[in-house]
Amino acid sequence: MDVTLNLLLLQILTGIAQGAVYALLALGLSLIFGMLNVVNFAHGAFFMVGAFLGVYFQTITGSFVLSLVITPLVVGGVGLLAERFLVRPLYGRGIDYPLLLTFGLSYVLVEAMRVIFGIEGVPSSTPAALRGAANLGFGSFPIYRLFLIGATAIVVLGLWLFIEKTRYGLIIRAGSRDPEIVRVLGIDVARVWLMVFGLGTAIAGISGVLAAPTRAVNPEMGIHVLAESFVVTVVGGMGSLPGAVVAGLLVGVVASLTSLFAPAYAELSIFVLMAVVLLVRPQGLFGKPSAMG
Repeated sequence: MDVTLNLLLLQILTGIAQGAVYALLALGLSLIFGMLNVVNFAHGAFFMVGAFLGVYFQTITGSFVLSLVITPLVVGGVGLLAERFLVRPLYGRGIDYPLLLTFGLSYVLVEAMRVIFGIEGVPSSTPAALRGAANLGFGSFPIYRLFLIGATAIVVLGLWLFIEKTRYGLIIRAGSRDPEIVRVLGIDVARVWLMVFGLGTAIAGISGVLAAPTRAVNPEMGIHVLAESFVVTVVGGMGSLPGAVVAGLLVGVVASLTSLFAPAYAELSIFVLMAVVLLVRPQGLFGKPSAMG
């Protein structure tokens, strides 16, 4: 196969755009696990709900930007309700209980979308202002995918600033490390955990909105993407936010390059990558050895 440098660069950029969605998904998943020690098996379903609501709000408002703002708020609100009334009673009972509960919750959300929007899903398209391609010097690249990369960078930067530079972020980090000390200081830890779960699900929702124009929006779309997001989370390290971002981009590039040279093995390649990483570094690239302990 004759592969030019320009084609290789375009394929890497395609992988980065694909990996941006993986990074956002894994970011929300890692945030919830890292702070609450909850493996959220409903994360893919929240992504799917975000995609559906993104298309719906864009249709009724005529604005992709408004949809991008409203959808994560709604999905995050659903996440707040799920944490308050479903997940919270299971804290302290072991990691299996919330895992099984969120697994069941994912089926509830899938069935809800089937009832509301139908089993075949809804059509989605690229916003008019973001259609076409930009000349990057080494080739033309879809404008929307460039927007996707930029939007992901903004979300990642915003989350980092919130966690590292604000009082609420400090409380969240302290609550994840030693909730008893935080309680002694008079801070409502339950409210902190509620905020974290809502924020994690809101990130899943915004990733669904961003991904909708690039893939089919149907009730089953969250199942496949959940497996991919767990691969990214494991490669980056369970609970590691920097690991989620780096691993998301890495997985996207690996899958993209594999599809160029051996398309039949593109999906398999990310699992091979995970196996290699776990053999060399069982806790993941940025994870701690005791992450699942």
